[in-house]
Amino acid sequence: MASPAERYAAARRRSTASQTQLAAFAATLGFELDPFQVQSCEALEAGRGVLVAAPTGAGKTVVGEFAVHLALQTGRKAFYTTPIKALSNQKYNELVQRHGAANVGLLTGDNSVNGEAPVVVMTTEVLRNMLYAGSALLQGLGYVVMDEVHYLADRFRGAVWEEVIIHLPADVLVASLSATVSNAEEFGAWLDTVRGHTDVIVSEHRPVPLWQHLMVGTQLHDLFTDPDGDPLGGNEGSLVPGAVVNPELVAMSRQQLRADRLASTSGRGRRRGEVRAHQRGPHSGGAGSPRLQGPKRGTASRAQVLDVLDAAGLLPAITFIFSRAGCDAAVQQCLAWGVRLTTTDEGRRIRALAEERCSEIPSSDLAVLGYWEWLDGLERGLAAHHAGLLPVFKETVEHLFAAGLVKAVFATETLALGVNMPARSVVLERLVKWNGQTHVDVTPGEYTQLTGRAGRRGIDVEGHAVVLWAPGTDPEAVAGLASRRTFPLRSSFRPTYNMAVNLVEQVGREAARDILETSFAQFQADRAVVGQAQQIRHQNEALAGYREAMTCHLGDFAEYFALRQAIGDRERELSRAGAAERRVEASQSIGKLSGGDVIRLPSGRRAQFAVVLDLADGRGFDGPSPRVLTQDRQVRTISASEFADVTEPVTRVRVPKGFNWRSPQERRDLVSSLRNALADVGGGDVPRRRRPSSGADDDSTLADLRARLKAHPCHGCSDREEHARWAVREEKLRRDTQQLQHRIEGRTGTIARTFDRVCDLLAELGYLTPDGLAVTPEGLALRRVNAETDLLVAQCLRHGAWDGLDAANLAAAVSVLVNESRRDEGGQADRVPRRAEDAIAATVRWWSDLTDREEAHKVPVTREPDAGLAWAVHRWASGHRLDEVLRDADLAAGDFVRRCKQLVDLLDQIAAAATDPGVRRAAREAVDRVRRGVVAHTSLT
Repeated sequence: MASPAERYAAARRRSTASQTQLAAFAATLGFELDPFQVQSCEALEAGRGVLVAAPTGAGKTVVGEFAVHLALQTGRKAFYTTPIKALSNQKYNELVQRHGAANVGLLTGDNSVNGEAPVVVMTTEVLRNMLYAGSALLQGLGYVVMDEVHYLADRFRGAVWEEVIIHLPADVLVASLSATVSNAEEFGAWLDTVRGHTDVIVSEHRPVPLWQHLMVGTQLHDLFTDPDGDPLGGNEGSLVPGAVVNPELVAMSRQQLRADRLASTSGRGRRRGEVRAHQRGPHSGGAGSPRLQGPKRGTASRAQVLDVLDAAGLLPAITFIFSRAGCDAAVQQCLAWGVRLTTTDEGRRIRALAEERCSEIPSSDLAVLGYWEWLDGLERGLAAHHAGLLPVFKETVEHLFAAGLVKAVFATETLALGVNMPARSVVLERLVKWNGQTHVDVTPGEYTQLTGRAGRRGIDVEGHAVVLWAPGTDPEAVAGLASRRTFPLRSSFRPTYNMAVNLVEQVGREAARDILETSFAQFQADRAVVGQAQQIRHQNEALAGYREAMTCHLGDFAEYFALRQAIGDRERELSRAGAAERRVEASQSIGKLSGGDVIRLPSGRRAQFAVVLDLADGRGFDGPSPRVLTQDRQVRTISASEFADVTEPVTRVRVPKGFNWRSPQERRDLVSSLRNALADVGGGDVPRRRRPSSGADDDSTLADLRARLKAHPCHGCSDREEHARWAVREEKLRRDTQQLQHRIEGRTGTIARTFDRVCDLLAELGYLTPDGLAVTPEGLALRRVNAETDLLVAQCLRHGAWDGLDAANLAAAVSVLVNESRRDEGGQADRVPRRAEDAIAATVRWWSDLTDREEAHKVPVTREPDAGLAWAVHRWASGHRLDEVLRDADLAAGDFVRRCKQLVDLLDQIAAAATDPGVRRAAREAVDRVRRGVVAHTSLT
């Protein structure tokens, strides 16, 4: 029992806490704050920055909202930044509901609402541009909330987050909200360095427990059980101490593996065995069949999956499909199956809301946008969600899903990184995705991000993650993804041309170098250097011990060992030269073969012979490749590189004219002739050609080295081989240490060196003065261009590449700098407007000149212009209807709208940066011509 003094102290603390801003804020919420939220808010009220790392749905945004509360209560401003416009719109609406429209503003590329309000929601790029421009809106700024700050790792946009954190005024408190990352302490240490005292608050606790499942056929199985195979008890989710991978799933996986092996070796199908089904517990959702038939262990159809989830009470659900086309196809498949997840009343409400939100879209565009099919799916509670959708379609889906009207969404992984759209269940169809270059496995961090959407706080008592069983599914591998939370935050920061001219103009080149040295990228590199330097010290100590162990009393053993190495190097060099000569001779001998020649095949323990049918042209440097018929009646094409020695015919057989090697009978007849011919020459058992010597015996350099070795005093040492073993270790460790030293030299100052190279290129092109210390008038124009292709835009403007173009043709020419085709179009030439051809060609020429210079200065090269959108943009800017534009563009409506919005943004910058009045006028007109119809449509609700 507490003493009177302790009770008095506790009462004083409660009294003090009740008078804080946090207490006032908490009283408005209607729910009790979690410990990590309390800790974070207390740090902000105490005047310290915070980094809050917590799972999706844990309530991190409450901390950001408290920063807004503090700003309003103390008469200062708060900026709430988000990575994407849709999230900005959503947060704007939430804050308007809480604080009123007069107190909240919105600044994105599409919207500018009440920008001088005390609380402004914006995309992170908008804040970065304000900082470089020295915007008056920064006056009185006290708090900046950086939502989804883990976007800092994004290789295309991540640098923006670091720029903002570095350049914000020192008296601004930053509240950084991040997904759970494994190096939060490292990131927090950097924030502490550049922003001052920053508390790191990490919470691994999910407020809504998550249960993991595998769906085998149409049955749902717990991924984890207790050691006896029984369902887990409690309400903490699947990842609890003592949980093991469901033994029955492991047994099924192994049985399927054995059956597949049997089928592949015997040619017969899988044996129809039965396996006892997993007796599902209270978290499996619904009852299932007590037995699972072997042949049913396939993947359920999408409609069947929804039926199972619906029956188990696990809707609404998000199914992640790593393909836009797959998401659209999933909705159509469910419609074809007659799936309906809504009541008649819900369908009417959905239709009314969708029609209201899309009322501004011209009726003539509805059909080409797929509106009617989209609406049909919505009314049944089904929708797709991906970047190819029209923005208003995506926003409507998000609103209806959050309202519980749409019950099943098929989405690409971008949803996991975007708007707040939690579900009761998350389904992963596959654990492999296409990354733009190849198919790769989903990482533990990605799995955590995707499944983090499951479980709605305040609505669901538990969330469910479901992986669909497919051939080759390994339950233990799935369990590994579910139980590992390795998502390290890695900086993607690098100096850009726009960044360089802005920094040089604002603070000078030397100060700019110092600022960039404070980036998280350099911080991480320097931290790695500390560990590597310590490793070098340890290795140098070991090297000293190795050198002592290899010391010989007869002479310098290091010198003797160097001779041994030189001899080995020379022998290998001569051997390689001999091998290369033999390959040339072998290739030449292959070229002399002709149809009917019987040859010995180049591999195999037993002598195998084949008859040459013809010679095919080899690929690359391989030379001719013989197509042969082997003794076991197989037709093969053997690469010339497989022949290590000269190949000479053993004998010959006659290949019938018009021989069809695809005919089994003709192959059988020719093999019979082959065997007879081999019998006539003693079975073909001819001696192999003796390989020529490597030339080592005749090499004077090698002879001299061997003589010097024998004459060395250490050659006669009785412990020579013992010394040599230590010398081998010393040489290997020394080589490793040198490589480590090179890596350290490469890491130290990497950002500053890159900045210097960027500045040198800008000075060479005239955007900085020849000494690189000041910005020229051309550089001031570059400051106004903030795009991935910033320097190329500046070059085109400066050299008149777009002079004389009207609005539609300027839009077409500039579109090559924003378009990026999603896949190879097979080399087909892009259609471009005739009057824009010269401008596009000039753009490409300036790009080629720029990349040559970039390669010479060793800076990342600018992306190649892509004319794939030029014709569509020209037609759109010329006033054509959307259906006419998209019909020829082979482009999804959402992609077209998004590219056009990016184009409008770049044209705005060109209008501000251009010195030619005609280009400025054409750019402004092009903005108006492109920003019409569905491109102009934006939504805040």
